[in-house]
Amino acid sequence: MKSKLFLLLVILSQFSYSQILRKIENKAFGVGEKLDYEVKYGFVKAGFATWEIPQIVKINGFDTYQVVFTVRSHPSFDWIYKVRDRYETYLDIHGIFPWKFVQQLREGSYKKDYWIEFDHINKKAKTPKGEFDAPQFVNDIVSAFFYVRTLDFSNLKKGDIIQLTNFYNTKVYPLDVIYHGKEIVELDMGKFNCVKVEPIIREGGLFKTSGKIFIWLTDDKIRVPVKVQTQIIIGSINANLINYKGLQGSLNYSK
Repeated sequence: MKSKLFLLLVILSQFSYSQILRKIENKAFGVGEKLDYEVKYGFVKAGFATWEIPQIVKINGFDTYQVVFTVRSHPSFDWIYKVRDRYETYLDIHGIFPWKFVQQLREGSYKKDYWIEFDHINKKAKTPKGEFDAPQFVNDIVSAFFYVRTLDFSNLKKGDIIQLTNFYNTKVYPLDVIYHGKEIVELDMGKFNCVKVEPIIREGGLFKTSGKIFIWLTDDKIRVPVKVQTQIIIGSINANLINYKGLQGSLNYSK
């Protein structure tokens, strides 16, 4: 009896995927990817950031990539502004949409803990403030970033906009991503051929306060983010790739 029930659940799960949930071809990232960045404010080494996909985790019976993003200030910078931020999203491995999002902010004296549980079948989002309607495949800010890495930019023109949605706190916000074309990015590691994008984040960004954000992704199938620039009131903060492992393909650059 138990084996028949299990078989029925498996069939229903597959039916749900084919009838309700989407599938996205993903050649950009997978388990084991880890990207390390040095964060600079001008010429000052302000901190470090890491993107990591350590494992696959079951959420609500679905396989998900556990995606972890951490930001920490440099020890010599802590006395000015100490940062210990951590974000997690649990990304459906087939559809590249989030089932769960966790945010822990520690920036100076500011602290915030927040989470979202997504129900893409019933189009709901549950948070510490209650349950709310949300469109199917709505993103958190981290899942949106990884979804964009799976996209084909070959037919886009400068100024084209990729329209996404982002759920944060109690609301759904538009999350437009502007395509700024191709650029060569020169880092200490070497020169990278990249595509440049600008996410227009209304709420729930990767920091407590920030201005414009520009991201340079390698112009290839794995779309590795080699540089992230956040503009602030005075100057800008740059996160540059310094180390990597577990990529789904070769990272091509010239020295």
